[in-house]
Amino acid sequence: MQPVNKTQLVRGLSLIAAISIVVGNVIGTGVFLKARVMTCNVGTPKMVLLVYVVAGLLSLAGALSYAELAAMMPKAGGEYVFMREAYGRPWGFLFGWMSFFIGKAGSQAALGVQFALFLNIMIGGALAGDFFSTTVLGHPVPFGKLQVVALLSILIVTGINCLAVKVSGGVATVLSGIKIALVLFVGIGAFLFARSADWSHLLMANVGGACEGVSAAARFGFGGFIAAMLGALWAYDGWNNVTLVAGEVQNPERNLPRALIGGTILIMALYLLANLAYFYALSPTDIASISTKSSVATEVAKQFLGPLAVSFIAAALLSSTFGTLHTSILTGARVPYAMARDGLFLRSLSRVSPRTHVPTGALIVQAIWACILVIAFSSSFDILTDYAIFGLWIFYGLVTAAVFILRRKMPNAERPYRAWGYPVVPLLFLLATALILGTTLLGVREDAANGAALILHGHLLSGLGMLARNPPIAGVGLIALGLPVYWIWSRRYPQAD
Repeated sequence: MQPVNKTQLVRGLSLIAAISIVVGNVIGTGVFLKARVMTCNVGTPKMVLLVYVVAGLLSLAGALSYAELAAMMPKAGGEYVFMREAYGRPWGFLFGWMSFFIGKAGSQAALGVQFALFLNIMIGGALAGDFFSTTVLGHPVPFGKLQVVALLSILIVTGINCLAVKVSGGVATVLSGIKIALVLFVGIGAFLFARSADWSHLLMANVGGACEGVSAAARFGFGGFIAAMLGALWAYDGWNNVTLVAGEVQNPERNLPRALIGGTILIMALYLLANLAYFYALSPTDIASISTKSSVATEVAKQFLGPLAVSFIAAALLSSTFGTLHTSILTGARVPYAMARDGLFLRSLSRVSPRTHVPTGALIVQAIWACILVIAFSSSFDILTDYAIFGLWIFYGLVTAAVFILRRKMPNAERPYRAWGYPVVPLLFLLATALILGTTLLGVREDAANGAALILHGHLLSGLGMLARNPPIAGVGLIALGLPVYWIWSRRYPQAD
């Protein structure tokens, strides 16, 4: 199956744009929200900061590994290309299947819902209320103004990304600049003007903080540390997405490693600055006692902005979410495009606009699927987030392992950049990935057993419903579903095999 046209992508993304894509994908809401829960998890400011350092170093280990592959194979699709070359076309297909149906579209749906929720806060709840609501497999499916705004945000950002990639890169640069400015404003404002500021807060522990919504199993000890690590790694997630637009980065052999490594280090510095500022302004007990209806950033900003803090942080969260949505849509469409060029996906997804030189076919289909997920899952932002991230981490590990495989499989291939600290650094990232996946699966083993038991006893729909409501299980199931789909596709289009 041949591509629908021969128009090519163009290398219109500068180093600054590439770094902005890294920053824009990573810095979302975590830096404004996570400190409260993490304080409850590990108890002290020093431990929260340590967790952020460890999670940042693990993300940097991943970036160092990805940088070797990106400089070696600077093509559209990034991880899809790495998987295809290391493990073969079936594994490349599985990554693309996961990325399109679980990873990217799931993340975009979650971001669209989150954007609508923050906008609703800013305008005083005017988007509340449903036009109608139904239930599918025991899962509530409402549809109202919030869903309309979420859908519009996805469609508008997709429209922006249908313009030339240089325009999309420029928008990413502006939006990432705003994110950096917001983090610096809150951090520096707290250092200079917070009324209750005291460096002794860093030596205190959470004593009697309410820790609303944080389970006892996720407080202190090993369980608390793992929970905090998962929260910090979620806040760092997205550093790898610039590899998906590797085919459009200028001088990729030089700029891709710089963007991956430089962007990740910049994010680490911003996260540490923000959290130092939070603990300088408030004691750990005060932070742990913050209501789930507020955020650490809001309470800190109140120290120097007064009543304006609520609106300011809501606007910061809104703009940050919009920026992440933009870079996710920009990068995500390149995977189905690359698959279609290889004959592994619908031919129409390989369409490149002859005017703007972007993959409009893939962008449009990606938007349609993300909108479907908004309608199906918007009643729970957490489900959408978990639905996306578990599937992604499976392939983070496989792609990092590809560094070892390709060193053996393609020893003479040109490598403009070699992973620093090889083999120790990539191995550390692999161990962290195994820990994350194993811990997550242990947490859902009871639901998996109950769902399987229902199916074995003849209650097929009830069992499937229980499994489908559990994001990690559903994520693994959807990835596995890609195997028969690949088999059918390769039989229908033999050149894809």
